Amino acid sequence: MTEIYIQDFSVASRLGMDVTSTRETLTAGHLIRPDTPFDLLDGSTTLAAALPEALAPDLAGRTRTNRILSHLLKPIEAGLDALKGQYGAHRIGTIIGTSTTGIEEGVAPLEDRLKSGTWSQDYVFSDQELGDTAAFLAQQAGVDGPAYTVSTACTSGAKSMTSAARLIQAGIIDAAICGGVDSIARLTLNGFNALDSISPVACLPFSANRRGINIGEGGALFLLSRTPSAYRLAGWGESSDAYHMSSPHPEGVGAETAMRQAMQMGGISAGQVDFIHLHGTATPLNDAMEATMIHRLFGDGPPCASTKGSTGHTLGAAGAIQAALNLIAMDAEVYPGHVFDGEYDPDLPAIRLSVPGERPHKPLEYILSASYAFGGSNIALTLARG
Repeated sequence: MTEIYIQDFSVASRLGMDVTSTRETLTAGHLIRPDTPFDLLDGSTTLAAALPEALAPDLAGRTRTNRILSHLLKPIEAGLDALKGQYGAHRIGTIIGTSTTGIEEGVAPLEDRLKSGTWSQDYVFSDQELGDTAAFLAQQAGVDGPAYTVSTACTSGAKSMTSAARLIQAGIIDAAICGGVDSIARLTLNGFNALDSISPVACLPFSANRRGINIGEGGALFLLSRTPSAYRLAGWGESSDAYHMSSPHPEGVGAETAMRQAMQMGGISAGQVDFIHLHGTATPLNDAMEATMIHRLFGDGPPCASTKGSTGHTLGAAGAIQAALNLIAMDAEVYPGHVFDGEYDPDLPAIRLSVPGERPHKPLEYILSASYAFGGSNIALTLARG
């Protein structure tokens, strides 16, 4: 099987706007929390993990999601140029995971239409199409290979990476720019609030006091190819248990299937896993399912963490951001820290949670990263040293 290597990557989240600042935050163990207040339609409020407002000012007319993409593209342009020179732009694909696209930019025009009966002249419906993110990035990157968007809710970012890897393995492309991106949108915030999933305070994954999620924004991009490099996408597993529209299978049957497949493809056993990056949304059902499944597979073995206590739940970008944090963790030899109130839910099976700034006793060789989504979509990635 063709090995898939990660040539370069970028990341932006509440933990840092680039790889360097994110690394500094992780190694210093800074307690970054969602702290941007948002008013919801029912009169309640929540906190979100928002990025700075000034993003890609040269693209003021584009959606915030695409401005985040442009921000993420700049740090990897040199690596992308090298791939273009090696393979040609027509052999490089663009696969992006997202869920919000330009939905926030459609709110004001819709309000105007409801008042006036007509759409404003500057309203562009295609900005809200899911395919817009991939098309925009391909154009910005100057590549001509297959370009499409993956939108499977919170597994989108991770699935974009496996989709790109399969295209390379099939010989359809030689390299890919892939990852995930999402921006905060009021429709999304109020939608999750309608599901009673939004927390009014900073979220607390696996805590006895957890009250739900905080929405975050950001993304991560990766350059994949067959050329050996420092890190590789060693394996992956995907499943769809279709247990419920919004609730996970309580025993994590599909999640376990995905994780076992990721380890099998990566050629490792449970005992070789150095760290597990949990989905960890801080909702009662997700955390209960995940703790149950992880304890069943690993006992209280390798350190685990959900970074959503810092980044918020970045939805379609979540799996990609986790993957980027894992690469930084391997390079810096530090565990991504689990941020909560320290009161682990005693009703959950015991798992070992890392603390911010904690360093491993040996180099991190294999990291498992998990993402789960509405409709029973599950994915796990095995990231490894090259």
